[in-house]
Amino acid sequence: MSPAVRPSARALVVCLLVAVGVTVPARATGLVADLSSHLVAITSGFAGADVLLFGAVDGPGDVVVVVRGPERDQPVLRKSNVAGIWMNTARMTFERVPSFYYVAATRPLEEIAGEPVLRANQFGVERLPIAAPAARAGGRAAEEWRAALIRNKRREGLYVGEPRHVTLLGQRLFRASVHLPANVPTGLYRAETYLLRDGQIVSAQTTPLSISKLGLEADLYAFAHERPAAYGVIAVLAALVAGWLAHLAFRRS
Repeated sequence: MSPAVRPSARALVVCLLVAVGVTVPARATGLVADLSSHLVAITSGFAGADVLLFGAVDGPGDVVVVVRGPERDQPVLRKSNVAGIWMNTARMTFERVPSFYYVAATRPLEEIAGEPVLRANQFGVERLPIAAPAARAGGRAAEEWRAALIRNKRREGLYVGEPRHVTLLGQRLFRASVHLPANVPTGLYRAETYLLRDGQIVSAQTTPLSISKLGLEADLYAFAHERPAAYGVIAVLAALVAGWLAHLAFRRS
């Protein structure tokens, strides 16, 4: 089981209010939301984490939560059987693709709003504006490449399949648990919270979430990317020394 990020004092306050049955006065915006942690540190023993998104609304309505990772170019490879050997025979690179995507809602998305609102706000993986370069693929081929990209992301745990559930606590408070797998990419994330009534967005809030490497692993990662030539030389020397030491150990035995 992956370790959960310890909730902050604000999350504990919300839980206490729920326990004693006290409602949180809503602000004029109609929506208040926050995260149990704004920083997830990836160390050598990182096995994933769970971040709690919680908040309050000023009255009845539906809540939709979307968490997006930083946009990056994403390659997709196609394997084919060539003379009995499976090998990469084609490659497609999608530009500016969310590296992580999570969505949760109080009800099925189709019951909350119409398709124009869902598509305009990219509620659901199938509504993300992911398209293959027109010069490389079109029509059915482009759809197949897009489906392959989403399938890969889901298999890696970086895209949710069906929307997760936002739990309502009374008529004012809500919460949703966002799972971050062990292979979650680093960078600045956006946790977007929406309040909808009668199929329309009446309030929204964006909360930042930073995922970064810390400790020795972060130093090695930075060194490898900032000075790749020096890192390569050191890696080769380290391998040679390790081989030489192993040779001496075998000779003594």
